[in-house]
Amino acid sequence: MVVSRKQIAPECNIFIGGTKLKQREQFKYLGTLISSDGRNKVEISSRIAQAKRSFQKMKAVLTNQCISIQTRQRALQCYIEPILMYGCEAWTISKQTQKNLEATEMWFIRRMLRTPWVAKKSNEKVLKEAHTKRSLMNKIRKRQATFFGHVMREGKMEHIVTTGMMEGKRSRGRQREKMLDGLTKWLNAGRVTQALTATMDRDVWKDMVANATKQGT
Repeated sequence: MVVSRKQIAPECNIFIGGTKLKQREQFKYLGTLISSDGRNKVEISSRIAQAKRSFQKMKAVLTNQCISIQTRQRALQCYIEPILMYGCEAWTISKQTQKNLEATEMWFIRRMLRTPWVAKKSNEKVLKEAHTKRSLMNKIRKRQATFFGHVMREGKMEHIVTTGMMEGKRSRGRQREKMLDGLTKWLNAGRVTQALTATMDRDVWKDMVANATKQGT
């Protein structure tokens, strides 16, 4: 695989024992789909689909009105959300991707309440009936921040990849949003450099993550 921003990925010829290896646009590694465009769109879509399938398998429990909504929400957090959020520490979340994740969260809640779309109830009203609030994006950002702080303090290869500079010029047009950009905004850390500096102090970083989680930004 060649990871590139170009519409058509450059051809790469690798031979082992005279046999040419097939170049792929995507493959699964440790349960995560890696795409040649370097984005997480395919992986996140796959995670959403897998979580919905798992929800349907547990439908008899998660939509059972004889069980309190609080108990069913705990079951959702234990069995469904881990499937959805697997590998989320490395996700770069665009605005559209965030909308898809938030829509998935509401998809779960509406089905637990057995609320049909024809009822025309707003998300706010549905959340009030479920005695809950949106929390999925907050959980994902918290996991990303915790993992990122650990990686930065370790100072190994991941640190070099995150903070290193590449030779050459930037491509024309709007630059891609990086994971650190979204994380810095969620933490309300000001600039990326300030966030990177904060990771070096475990207690400071822990307080920043706790405050951001509490505010739910």
